[in-house]
Amino acid sequence: MAREQEMAASATRLDSMAAASTLPTPSFPGGFELPLAFRLPRIGSVDAVALEARAAELAKRSIKKDSKLAALELAVRMMDLTTLEGADTPGKVSALCSKAIRPDPVDRTVPSVAAVCVYPNLVAGAKARLAGSGVKVASVATAFPSGQTSTALKVAEVREVVVLGADEVDMVIDRGAFLSGRYSKVYDEICQVKEACGEAHLKVILETGELGTYDNVRRASLLAMAAGADFVKTSTGKVSPAATLPVTLCMLEAVRDVHDETGRVVGMKPAGGIRTAKQAIQYLCVLHETLGTQWMTPDLFRFGASSLLNDVLMQIRKQKTGVYQSLDYFTSD
Repeated sequence: MAREQEMAASATRLDSMAAASTLPTPSFPGGFELPLAFRLPRIGSVDAVALEARAAELAKRSIKKDSKLAALELAVRMMDLTTLEGADTPGKVSALCSKAIRPDPVDRTVPSVAAVCVYPNLVAGAKARLAGSGVKVASVATAFPSGQTSTALKVAEVREVVVLGADEVDMVIDRGAFLSGRYSKVYDEICQVKEACGEAHLKVILETGELGTYDNVRRASLLAMAAGADFVKTSTGKVSPAATLPVTLCMLEAVRDVHDETGRVVGMKPAGGIRTAKQAIQYLCVLHETLGTQWMTPDLFRFGASSLLNDVLMQIRKQKTGVYQSLDYFTSD
């Protein structure tokens, strides 16, 4: 009896939240509608055992030599070469941009990376250095990495980085609001940031290491996509654990489900903790098996990488020459 009363009270609170919501209700085909106040808690639980078993199974897939070289070069093209440290300087960013354009100075057939990701105050310098290269400039914003400031300041920061020339904006959600059940606040902030981005693409960082459960990861992914995210991203790289294969699979399945229901195509970016070529190929296997070849492009999948590139370059050199070379043969990231 007590359990029934608790469930009835919970349902009443959720209905009240939905009725009180003043958020806009975008029209998505297939029933993916807002407000989500009453829908998100009832999305259903993620089968953690099945999810982790599936991720582990896909991680064992082997790739033959020719396909492996293609996968490694694709991984390079999908990288957001990143520096987000307090000691970042214009000179360091300029050197990073040079590496982004020509990752391997010896082998000019190695492609450029997708983007360079920096703090807002370094966007203009990166934009100038990358001009004409095809490599995009991404900037973190919205009080990265904590997200703990007012919505007005977050939106102002996004507008500033777009004016400075950022092609892409990586925002962080307010995890405190999400974990306390204030989904409407999180949704509304993403909507305002998306509007402030203008033509720039918006990547929404969930910081999955702080969300606690796969259920929360799925809910946050769906919320971000409903609010207009062009990409959903795992992590800031400042919290452990960051990207993992099961979390990435959970988010990719949410991307797949939204596509199946609405036709919307949303990208995905695992970031943090991906350091080896072997790991990168595992992520590409999970991507291919979950979303297919349509998503096997830098337009729809990225790696957030600060230390991954050199290991991939070493493996590319090994595939082409049959000889391993040490990190001494490559510039530092």
